[in-house]
Order: sequence, then C-alpha cells, then structure tokens
Amino acid sequence: QLQLVESGGGLVQSGGSLRLSCEASGFAFDHVAFGWFRQVPGKEREGVACSSMSGEMTNYADSVKGRFTISRDIDKNTVYMQMNSLRSEDTAIYYCAGEIGVAQAMCVMPNGLPYAYEYVHWGQGAQVTVSS
Repeated sequence: QLQLVESGGGLVQSGGSLRLSCEASGFAFDHVAFGWFRQVPGKEREGVACSSMSGEMTNYADSVKGRFTISRDIDKNTVYMQMNSLRSEDTAIYYCAGEIGVAQAMCVMPNGLPYAYEYVHWGQGAQVTVSS
C-alpha cells in the first residue's frame, strides 16, 4: 500500500519561496506516477503539476508555469515541489498524489495534467499561505 506523507507548508510573503516534500513508502518509488494538487474552500481540487513514472515528463498548470518545479529523488523516496515567486492566489491546501495501477500512462503527454480522480493515493495535505 502506497503511503504519502507531506511536509514543508507554511506562511510566506508574496514573492517568496517554499518547498513541499512528499515522502513515499510501501511501493517501489520508480513505479509511481506523482502529482501535486491544491484546493481552496468551496472549490474543486486543482491539478498543479505532475511527474511521469520515469520522471522524464513533467507538466504544469498554466497558472504556475515558470514558478513551480516538481522533482523526484529516488534515493530519498521523495517528490518535491519547489514554489517560487509565490502570489496570494497560490494560497491553498496542497496535496501530493500517487498512482500505481496505471502509472505508466500518467503524465506522459505534453501539457497533460491528470485529473484528481485518476490518483488513488493521497497525502494528508499541507497548508500554504501567501500574504500580500
């Protein structure tokens, strides 16, 4: 059973940076496709970034392109999201997601962000608050 534990959220001023971490356990790390999502109250969970199972393909929502970077460290079984030039509209709870069953088909097309329902495994969420 894949388990995901997030860390790294917090409060930051507009223009600042944060790095979210998501440590995976319970399954071979290089057989997992990962995604980052965010959600604010009253809105649907929004896809932010994804990484293919191999890590060779990454995609981003238009709203974060050029500011956020998803990466993975197989030695630490951890996927990261570096968030730079943060804005007040980035304030949300951020979730790490992982998929095993159809991982090889996830996030493999350019500009393609999987939907939340395509991921089975989820982290507990991390609050990111950007003050203006």
